[in-house]
Amino acid sequence: MASDACADTFRLALDDQRWGAVVNRDPAADGLFFYGVVTTGVFCRPSCPARLPRRDNVRFFQTYEEASRAGFRPCLRCRPAGDSIAAGQAAAVARACRLIEQADTAPSVGDLAASAGLSRFHFHRLFKALTGVTPKAYAEAHRIGRVREGIRQSPTITEAIYGAGFGSNGRFYAVTNNRLGMTPRQFRAGGLGAAIRFAVGQCSLGGILVAATEKGVCAIMLGDDPNALVRELQDRFPAATLTGGDAAFERLVAQAVAMVESPGQSTSLPLDVRGTAFQEGVWQALREIPAGSTVSYSEIARRVGAPKAVRAVARACSANPVAVAIPCHRVVRTDGDVSGYRWGIDRKRALLAKERAS
Repeated sequence: MASDACADTFRLALDDQRWGAVVNRDPAADGLFFYGVVTTGVFCRPSCPARLPRRDNVRFFQTYEEASRAGFRPCLRCRPAGDSIAAGQAAAVARACRLIEQADTAPSVGDLAASAGLSRFHFHRLFKALTGVTPKAYAEAHRIGRVREGIRQSPTITEAIYGAGFGSNGRFYAVTNNRLGMTPRQFRAGGLGAAIRFAVGQCSLGGILVAATEKGVCAIMLGDDPNALVRELQDRFPAATLTGGDAAFERLVAQAVAMVESPGQSTSLPLDVRGTAFQEGVWQALREIPAGSTVSYSEIARRVGAPKAVRAVARACSANPVAVAIPCHRVVRTDGDVSGYRWGIDRKRALLAKERAS
C-alpha cells in the first residue's frame, strides 16, 4: 500500500510538471508526452496553440500510441504525429541557407520565400528570428567568407572578389574593413602590417591584457598567467606587428582595471572590434545594460529583434573580444544562473558581486 501511495504521489507531481509545460506551450516538452482533452476527444503536443483546456479535462500520455489506444484522435492544429511546426520552420530556413550558400548569385528574398512556401514578409521575419540576421546579411557574410578563401587561392584580389559573387570592387570595399578586420592585401598577407600595441597589468581578478590598434581597443583579456595572455594575443593576430605600449598606453590599461575594480564609475574606451552583423548588434545591446543589472540571453535576443536566436546570442557573448568593456558578464540564464564565461565562471561571479556592491 505504501508503494502504491508513493507511485500516486510521483505521478501527480509529474502531471503537475506536464501541466505547467502545457500552460506555457513549451516546445522543449514536445515529444516527451502528449495530452488529451476529454471534452473534445483530441490529443495534442504540449506546445499546441489551441485554446487552453480546463485542467480537470486533461489526461496525459507517454506516447502517441497510448493516446490513440485510449480513444483520442490527433489534433489537426499541432499534428502530433508529424514534425512540429517549429521543426518545419527550422527546416525551411535551413534549406534557404543552403540555397544561399550554393548559389553563384544571392537569391532574392522572394525566390527564397517561394521555395519555402511562405509569403515574402513571413519568410523574412522567420529567417531573422531563427538565424539572428536577415537573408541579405546572411548572404553577404557567406560571400565574404568565400572572399577569405579566394584571396588565398586566386591570382588576383579582383578575381577573388568577383568569384565570391560581388558585382563590383566598390561593393566589396564598402564592407570589407568591417568584416575582414583589415584591408584585403593585409588579410592576404596574414595580417602583415597591422600594428597592435599591448600591455599587461594586474587587477583583483588576476592578469589583464589590453591591446589596441590606432582605431581603438581590440582586446581585453583576463587570466591567471600573463605570459599565456600574451600567447593568446599572438595566436589571435599571428602576422600583426605587436609592440609593448608606452606610458601613454598604460592609461588605457588603467581604465580597463578601473572598469573591473570600480564598475559604478562611468568609463568608456574607444573600441575597434569587428564581428558579424548579428554579433555587433548583440555587443551593442550588452553595452546598454547598466552596471549592477543582469538580463537573460532570451531578453538580449528580444532586444536585437531575434527572439528565437537565444543560442546565437550565447555564441556572440562567448565571441566577445573585450572583457568588461562589452559586459557579457551581465548576461545570465533565465533562471538567474550565471552559466558560462569566456574568462572563467568565478570571474563572472566576482564582477557581478562588485557591481552589486557598488
